[in-house]
Amino acid sequence: MKQYQICTHCIMDTSDPDITFDSNGVCNHCRTFEEQVKPHWHPDSTGKHMLDKIVEKIKLENRQNEYDCIIGISGGVDSSYLAYVAKKQLRLRLLAVHVDGGWNSEIAVRNIENICKKLEIDLYTHVVDWDEMNDVQAAFIRSGLANLDVPQDHAFFAALYSYAVKNNIKYVLSGSNIATEGILPFAWGYMAMDLKHLEGVHQRFGKMKLKSYPRVNLFKYLVYYPRIRGMKVVKPLNFLPYNKQEAMELLESELGWQYYGGKHFESRFTKFFQAFYLPVKFGYDKRRAHLSSLIVSGQTTREEALQEMSKELYQTDELREDKEYVLRKLDITEDEFDAILKAPNKSFRDYPSHHDFLQIGRKIVGKLRKIMNIHKTQ
Repeated sequence: MKQYQICTHCIMDTSDPDITFDSNGVCNHCRTFEEQVKPHWHPDSTGKHMLDKIVEKIKLENRQNEYDCIIGISGGVDSSYLAYVAKKQLRLRLLAVHVDGGWNSEIAVRNIENICKKLEIDLYTHVVDWDEMNDVQAAFIRSGLANLDVPQDHAFFAALYSYAVKNNIKYVLSGSNIATEGILPFAWGYMAMDLKHLEGVHQRFGKMKLKSYPRVNLFKYLVYYPRIRGMKVVKPLNFLPYNKQEAMELLESELGWQYYGGKHFESRFTKFFQAFYLPVKFGYDKRRAHLSSLIVSGQTTREEALQEMSKELYQTDELREDKEYVLRKLDITEDEFDAILKAPNKSFRDYPSHHDFLQIGRKIVGKLRKIMNIHKTQ
């Protein structure tokens, strides 16, 4: 076991089993951000000019269509602020899609309603069959894996792209951003879009056949959507000076938006998973990655982040209530859940996946890009 160490610049530590430190005690996440991410990140006038050109292209290509682009909305900070920027500042015609997996907090529901009503955005809500969602999520809990959000994340993406195709929309706006998500250890959870992995886990631990649960295979994800249909994902928040605290204050004052207590806590399941399951079973506290992202992007200090980490993840009564709620909905007894927490931790490598295939593909693509760049410079 590694001797405990924490980065001297951010607050990432050896709870990430793959972390490394240089002679100054700075972690690989900080070095990667400074050397590979920051040089290509333009949350300034340069980025605004780049975004304006992208928006101009989107509007031109969709001048005969009902919508310019599609956006997934959860009621969280990132997607809510993105909706505000896209409609009020960029003047894009949006179709908002909310995928209801059965775990929305009341705050999230109100946020979504307020945002779409006040911004006059068309909203479609896709309700995932609860029995099927229940079965996939319970299967992932029984698998002993770290990323229990795979079933929700996969369904959200698959449903969003399905509605994009139905409405002939080629541009997908994403709230994913470098400012608040620049650091996230790979070891803390495997990707959600590997259908082979999702179905492999479900086949082993699930109890029913999936009929309507939204799914997308690797061919559609990597080839059909981007190459054949020409769909593009645009991340506007990476071209703007996105400050999380300022965004929340604006949303509260103009749209009646309400904060729900933590990143991705708009889902009661995600809250329980991130604030209890991960820290207890794996020793992963996702606040480290979220706060470290804010440190490297200049939105908080290391001292402020450490102070935030000293706060309890859950109040006792709140934890008891959420635990009872989650286990009851998933039909898992407390004794079974406690046994799962004590059982050996599992990795995605313990189940079927396309990981090795994807790694080979990335290497081939990387070599082809190098060859093409060499030819361009000759």
